[in-house]
Amino acid sequence: MTLIAAVTRGDIATYVHALFLVYILLIFVYILLNMMFSLGLRPPYTRWVDAVMNFLRDVCEPYLRLFRRFIPPIGMFDLTPMIAIILLYIVETLVVNAIRG
Repeated sequence: MTLIAAVTRGDIATYVHALFLVYILLIFVYILLNMMFSLGLRPPYTRWVDAVMNFLRDVCEPYLRLFRRFIPPIGMFDLTPMIAIILLYIVETLVVNAIRG
């Protein structure tokens, strides 16, 4: 039986970088789908659309809610996702560089 494992710190840093990248992409997709649906582009009721939106909401909202507590929307614009993604990118850079050494 072969066990695949990270053998160097670089491999672990690459894995952590990929995790952050996937989470940032999930936030982007969640925000884009919310924007499309708010503009009326939602198809009639379909289970898979609801399943995808529920998954994205369950994954992204807890993180975004942390920022929405402190940053109110400005008119129609919600700057929370931009600030959350920028902070996530900064944390990702710090963590990956700390792992790499």
